[in-house]
Amino acid sequence: EMASREGAGVQVSELELLSSMFPCEEEFAVTDQLAAAELKHYAESQSAEVPTAQVQFVLNVKAEVPGGCTVEFSMCCALPFKYPAVLPEITVRSSLLSRAQQIRLNSDLKTYLLQNCSGEPCMLNARQWVTDHAVAYIDRELSSSSVTTSDAVQAEDIIFTRLWIYSHHIYNKQKRKNIIDWAKELSLSGFCMPGKPGVVCVEGLQNSCDEFWSRIRRLTWKRILIRHREDVSLKGGTCDEIQKLRKFSTLEEKCFDAHGSRGNHMDLGQLYHFLEEKGCADIFQMYFGVEGH
Repeated sequence: EMASREGAGVQVSELELLSSMFPCEEEFAVTDQLAAAELKHYAESQSAEVPTAQVQFVLNVKAEVPGGCTVEFSMCCALPFKYPAVLPEITVRSSLLSRAQQIRLNSDLKTYLLQNCSGEPCMLNARQWVTDHAVAYIDRELSSSSVTTSDAVQAEDIIFTRLWIYSHHIYNKQKRKNIIDWAKELSLSGFCMPGKPGVVCVEGLQNSCDEFWSRIRRLTWKRILIRHREDVSLKGGTCDEIQKLRKFSTLEEKCFDAHGSRGNHMDLGQLYHFLEEKGCADIFQMYFGVEGH
């Protein structure tokens, strides 16, 4: 049974409120504009058709950790058709959370909403709760006493990882979009060179790199492998130390004057010079078995 027009109207009002409070796309972004438009038409009785897709959006929250460093938490949200009679679907993520910490945080947020916001529009309350409480889940002492996988979490130093991934080729537009979207979601920087061969480099926190690799390798490839892996252990590493280790500022697609019958063979000389600029020239030989020039 789908939402009544009244419920749809409440959802539209809440989305408009969020949009006016957080006008920057970095803070609030609707990820399915079509679903939002359908919902609005239905709420305003311009359409008799009940919306078929839930409205999905992202709320980003910046919170300070001790030491003055800022951490970004991403709230991926979907409004069920019966919302606000039922709770919204919210998943909070951050590259600094271990899997166990993330599960714990999301479970506690749901408990808070159940106890305090049932039947009411609650996205602002949820956002405020994340702003006030999420940082505590990164604190390793807290997590080791409250999470069942305590020993693993306690022993966990912050590890910065850089993965150099080789693929026989990368042509598919959806795969290329996935590479960029997933890297952004997991706070990874690096680059992707599509064509033949395909080269992907991602760098960031170890668990984020491992999650990226686990998603990428599940796609269909002729051949894909990690050609080289770099791990740097940071004892009690801060955000600043992590930023200093990065060789790339964001993750972007790099095309180097494609040539060849299908316009898909990249100029490896240009790739070498790009790697040389970034201080990674030694990687070239690992990929291609020859010295660059």
